[in-house]
Amino acid sequence: MDADQHEASNAEAERPTLKTIAFMTGLGVTTVSRALKDAPEIGLETRKRVQLVARQVGYRPNRAGVRLRTGKTNVISLVLDTQEQVGGFVSDIVYGVSEAIAETPYHLIITPYSRDKDPMEPVRYVVETGSADGIIISRTEPDDPRVRYMADRGFPFATHGRTLLNMPHAFHDFDNAAFARIAVHRLAERGRKRLALMAPTARLSYTQHTRDGFAEGLAETGLAEAPFSTVNADFSLEQIRAAAIELVQREKRPDGIVSSTGGATFALVAGIEAAGLKLGRDIDIVSKQSFRLLPLFRPEIHVVNEDFRHAGRELARAVLGAIAGAPLTALQSLVVPTEVESPG
Repeated sequence: MDADQHEASNAEAERPTLKTIAFMTGLGVTTVSRALKDAPEIGLETRKRVQLVARQVGYRPNRAGVRLRTGKTNVISLVLDTQEQVGGFVSDIVYGVSEAIAETPYHLIITPYSRDKDPMEPVRYVVETGSADGIIISRTEPDDPRVRYMADRGFPFATHGRTLLNMPHAFHDFDNAAFARIAVHRLAERGRKRLALMAPTARLSYTQHTRDGFAEGLAETGLAEAPFSTVNADFSLEQIRAAAIELVQREKRPDGIVSSTGGATFALVAGIEAAGLKLGRDIDIVSKQSFRLLPLFRPEIHVVNEDFRHAGRELARAVLGAIAGAPLTALQSLVVPTEVESPG
């Protein structure tokens, strides 16, 4: 045995076990095991004492052993696009999921993929290798092949966003139709007459929801649309800035913009100001945001907040419920925004 193997062997031998916790609490190994699993037949005080000792000694169940005994990995896979904005999505989603599973036997692994490649690949890998008990996916599409694939195989999952598929599944979503509608109404209150929409990329479910809400708001207020389809929120900030300059230099330029992402809004403002216009005077923006920086960047921006930490917690609850076999219709949640925060 070489030095590295010897060191690994010693570390394994020193790792706290159920016997360690049993010795420290004066309980039997079976009682300790059940207490760690929150078995209801074990008294609450005993469960709390065992779980406290387990945390203090740094006990972690042996995943290989757990899988052999139960067929489970105690792992949830969060499949994330590597091009997502860290400040606007990834870190808060990860935090929310981690927070929700902290008191469960489950651990979170991040399974990355690039939107330039097949999004089925990471999902297929996790399902076929059995490397997790459940999957959370984002960037959900109306007819999402990942949802069909996992549903057909009975693999537990939850989606950040809804689909149009005729099959129930666990999801959490933000009502982007409601967001766009109240954004249009705010701009109407500001006396704006001609509005543009900074939309998400066309293939995602929330794009259609956003466009539907925008169109409904225009119909209700009688405002006109300034078409703005040369870019979407997946474009680079430089591309959005250049498109914004072109947009506001048109003869029939918009005097209001609804922006579906906070990241795109930074670029829109840069383009508007490069063209010599002033926010709050010449043009207003109502933007969705998740990182609460836009009012610090430009106080004139009107915002609607989307809480991705809450989304992470809800997605964790949904996927854990799917793993446990709960009715899927009980694992669906939707946040409906009702107000736009005023500047200042």
